[in-house]
Parts: sequence; C-alpha cells; structure tokens
Amino acid sequence: MKTISFVKYQATGNDFILIDNRKGGISLRKEEIQKLCHRQFGIGSDGLILLENSKEADFEMKFFNPDGSTGMMCGNGARSIVAFAQSLNLIKSTTIFIAPDGLHNAEIISQTGNKHIIKLSLQDVGKIVEYEDGQYLNTGTSHFVKEVGDISQIDIIEKGRRIRYDRRFEEDNGTNANFIQAIGNSELKIRTYERGVENETLSCGTGVTASAIAYAEKHKITSSPITIHSKGGELKVYFTKTPQNTYSNIYLQGEVERVFEGQINL
Repeated sequence: MKTISFVKYQATGNDFILIDNRKGGISLRKEEIQKLCHRQFGIGSDGLILLENSKEADFEMKFFNPDGSTGMMCGNGARSIVAFAQSLNLIKSTTIFIAPDGLHNAEIISQTGNKHIIKLSLQDVGKIVEYEDGQYLNTGTSHFVKEVGDISQIDIIEKGRRIRYDRRFEEDNGTNANFIQAIGNSELKIRTYERGVENETLSCGTGVTASAIAYAEKHKITSSPITIHSKGGELKVYFTKTPQNTYSNIYLQGEVERVFEGQINL
C-alpha cells in the first residue's frame, strides 16, 4: 500500500494538496490524483501540486487539476507552493522557481502564524482577443473574461460550461470562464468556472489576473493595482502597460494559509 504525506493549503479559497517529492519517489496515476482531489472519497482539493528538485531554480512546481490533467499554470497554487517551500526551509522570503509555463519569482510580504501574504510574478500578456461577448487571453493558461452588470445573477455552471466548451477555444482544449462586475474604477468582483475542476471555484489566480488585465485593456486603465474580490477573498493585480500595447511586470498578491497536514493510503 502506498502511503503519502501531504500538506493542505488554501489561497483565497482555492485549495491544494502539496506533496514534497524532492526524493522523486512519488509517481501518481491519473486515477490516484482524481481520488486524492475528490471531496468525498479523498482529501479534497482544487488541485494537487508536487514540489520537486530543480537545477535551474530553487524548486520545480508540477501542477495537476482534480481531473488529472496537467500542463497549465495555477497562480494560487504557485503562491501556495511558495509558502510550502519556506516551511521546508528551501527558501527564506524570496524565491525563483519553475512552473509549467516557465520561471517565476515570488516574495513573502508578511507572515502571521499559518497565514502568508505572497506576491507572485506572472508571464507577460501580449495578445488579447476581443469578441462581442468578451475577451480572450492567456496568463499561463487560457481565460475568457466577460463583464456583466450583476454577478450574483449569473448561472455560472450553465454559462461557464458553455464558454468552457465553446468551439472558438477547441485548439486550446477549452478555456476557463470568468465573469466580472465593476464596483469601482479599479475594483472588481469575480466568479470563475475552472477547466479541469469543471465547477465554480472560490478563487482562481490566473483568472483574477486575466480579468484585471482584460478590464484594464477594455477601460483604458494604465495604473495598478486592480483589486479583485473573489468568493474566497481579496487579491491585487499589479502590471505595467508598455508602449508596445502589451502588459509586463504582472504580479498577483494575496493571502495563503496552511490548513492541515496528514498522511493518506492509496
């Protein structure tokens, strides 16, 4: 029987199973990942993350969705693994690590008990596709952003799933769907339907980032941060609009909490 030690983190309600795999002894099948992430038959989470050794950086992050799919960036998961790496004494307050979309840097701004405020760099955004019904961009994974008048009235499962499987995004294996509502000049509410989770999540880091960038582009906002309220908490997105009409120096900042740790038999 395979016994796995894990730590559970949540980042504004987006929860993750973190596993130290620096010794390289853990290799999980798709079915095992699905079981671990299952909220009734496993630990329960919005994703599973392996922390592994890297010759190029402090560590490498390998991320898996609850359905076992992989290969995409997860912003809140990345912020969680930074706190996890600190708990393993791999880093102090700053780090450079490898994620599925390349190198990222992060800083632990503050720490109180099991809670951290973590600021994470994300890749530049060079292309925003404008549709009549919203905007489409990539912040480490693909996102569709739609601005609405009253976010509380959205049937996010029905509308989110329709966008997630829209034929326009078939080449990218579908997309995540974000619905935003402006509550101030640089302040938004958000709800996200996540691909791979196939449900609404309390927060989505790359979705929050995509939504802030899309909103800034649509409303010609050049100053940051933009504050975004997800169901799980508040996040801030920083960016610089370049003369080439792209977005660089993108950072996502918010709270991360270590929830519990344990062992599970597979």
